[in-house]
Amino acid sequence: MKLLSFRNARGHRSYGIRTERGIVDLGSRLGERYPSLRALLAAPGGIELARQHEQAAPDCQESQISFLPVIEHPNKIFCVGMNYAAKRQEFNETNPAPTLFVRFPDSQTGHRRPVIKPAHSREFDYEGELAVVIGTGGRGIRREDALQHVAGYACYMDGSARDWQHTWFTAGKNWRETGAFGPWLVTTDEIGDPQQLQLRTFLNGMQVQDDTTANMIHPVAALIEYISTFSALSPGDVIITGSPGGVGKKRVPPLFMKAGDTIEVEISGIGRLFNVIADEVIEPIEDLQVSEAVEAAAA
Repeated sequence: MKLLSFRNARGHRSYGIRTERGIVDLGSRLGERYPSLRALLAAPGGIELARQHEQAAPDCQESQISFLPVIEHPNKIFCVGMNYAAKRQEFNETNPAPTLFVRFPDSQTGHRRPVIKPAHSREFDYEGELAVVIGTGGRGIRREDALQHVAGYACYMDGSARDWQHTWFTAGKNWRETGAFGPWLVTTDEIGDPQQLQLRTFLNGMQVQDDTTANMIHPVAALIEYISTFSALSPGDVIITGSPGGVGKKRVPPLFMKAGDTIEVEISGIGRLFNVIADEVIEPIEDLQVSEAVEAAAA
């Protein structure tokens, strides 16, 4: 089952099931009890409740909606760096422990939405990754039990302002709408083994990354065990599991994204995340606050 978050034709936030026939709007059916996909995942049996509507007549088509990040407001977003052998070689990484950093929810955007190139960066890089969405929370989760805590998987384009990654990654990873998350979450019953997925990234149609999740240094189950040791996980939390080699920073000459470029992340069994790069328009603080207040009132 493919679950997604979106704005409908009237601009209202909702969530639903993507089927071959169209989109079944779960928000219109379950929204009074579960106002978001994150809330549905937190409900006991939430995925099975959604599944009861999988054969319903579709309410709309993809062309009639605006995609939102799969989980629009995760409680936590953990990102894993240097998790593929080729990537570690590119950056001369030797530390065996998982490299972790965080993203903030407002740094995300959805499928077919603009990814914003920061005005203050000349080195805006691509990184295609597998995203893991937690379905059942916990702390101190054992590796052998870890995949039972996963709701599903999605594609992620972890846009990176390389010239803002200094001694730590936070400043380079949290510009507004630089991380694309989608198109949808594919539930675990459709993904037999998250370590047997092909991951490819395309910039302007040219393949720039190609690897398999079998080459992760720290597989999904190990990451869940490691992270939950120090931080409790909750439904809707996201773990972005790292990018293969081939990033623009380490190419000769370097290859960075600019306005008008297309960037796509394709993962077997999940789908293809598509975005166009747009330049950042810097708004005065007061205008930004007003626009956010209007958006919140319309939600």
